[in-house]
Amino acid sequence: MTLLLDDVTLTYPDGEGRLTALDSVSLEVPAGHLTAVVGPSGSGKSSLLAVAATLVTPDRGRVVVAGTETGSLDAAGRAALRRERVGIVFQQPNLLGSLTAAEQLQVMAHLSGARPKAVRERALALLDAVGLADLAGRRPHQLSGGQRQRVNIARALMNEPSVLLVDEPTSALDHERGAGIVALLATLTRERSTATVLVTHDHTHLSCADGTVLVQDGRVTERAAAA
Repeated sequence: MTLLLDDVTLTYPDGEGRLTALDSVSLEVPAGHLTAVVGPSGSGKSSLLAVAATLVTPDRGRVVVAGTETGSLDAAGRAALRRERVGIVFQQPNLLGSLTAAEQLQVMAHLSGARPKAVRERALALLDAVGLADLAGRRPHQLSGGQRQRVNIARALMNEPSVLLVDEPTSALDHERGAGIVALLATLTRERSTATVLVTHDHTHLSCADGTVLVQDGRVTERAAAA
């Protein structure tokens, strides 16, 4: 398994007590599989993503990313793991207005010290993979909402992550464009053998997933395989 959450509990301070965000949650996502996570607002979906991304350390339980037990890592080790093995697609693309689509991707790879020529070639190949090869030189204001989200996805794949975590990528898109984004994620997951977790509020896109997990009150209450 490329991503494993095993009996994870996460709490936050809440006045004089603690609020339980995740309650004994277990989740396994193999390489090449897309697992959709659904549930009402405040159910724990975002907390699940934060724990899987090693952005938050749980009170109890194991988080294993690409074979690495994250509980044994210090802050620097977790940051390195995120940089090298985890791709995150945020709800809003948050692209840099002064950079072209290709440059958005190149910035990510330059942080790891890769050669500029190889970085540019990889950026262009990824933009091609998400259907934007002819728009590599455009800046964010010259792209549609769906196109910006595709750049966002390509950027998350730039460092060849083992795990891809995606938070509500279709919330600002109409149904047709949203369906296209989820279908793209499913295709890239299989082609690139990532373990992908997709948090979504739109149940009409779930047919693209290999499995669905329902989170309620911090617990996984239901699992379903793809139809």
